[in-house]
Amino acid sequence: MSVDPKDIHAVYERQATEYDKRRSKALFEARWLARFTASLMPGDHVLDLGCGTGDPIARWFMAEGFAVTGVDFAEAMLAIARDRWPDGDWRHADMRVFELDQQFDGIIAWNSFFHLTADEQKDCIARMSRHLRSAGMLMLTVGPRAGEVSGTVGSELVYHASLSPADYATCLEENGLQMTGFLAEDPETQSHTILMARKI
Repeated sequence: MSVDPKDIHAVYERQATEYDKRRSKALFEARWLARFTASLMPGDHVLDLGCGTGDPIARWFMAEGFAVTGVDFAEAMLAIARDRWPDGDWRHADMRVFELDQQFDGIIAWNSFFHLTADEQKDCIARMSRHLRSAGMLMLTVGPRAGEVSGTVGSELVYHASLSPADYATCLEENGLQMTGFLAEDPETQSHTILMARKI
């Protein structure tokens, strides 16, 4: 693996405008977002962890009537979100160490969680569980199998990592969460691998 996970923050700062330009706004994620919110009610509070520019994921939640808190470590990404939705709750924090003084009805980390190393992902799952209310929902995009690969943001390579599905299930259970869905390389979501869980 030639891509350094420590470079990810700088890449997103440099590539924010280009990333936003290239990011699909067609909401190919809508089927999974609807499944994620099936047990939630409008007005419930969703944490978008690694929210980027807020478009299209946070935008979808806001349009559906949910209260959204967006967290990202790249100020350049948040600047775009704040420009679009100046009244939004956009917070600068790193998902590896974030500590918020509240719990959420749902947490989503779409195209962000997989930038963490395997050990950081385990720590982050514990952190996310602490920020979820009882029966709260969690949805992550991960890899289809254990390993490290590279992806792209704008014109630059970035680090991706994943545990195995079995290791995710174990880590979730150790943190009071139960896996409720896992689909590898879903052809309807541009081959994303999606994991869903509920806090027990």
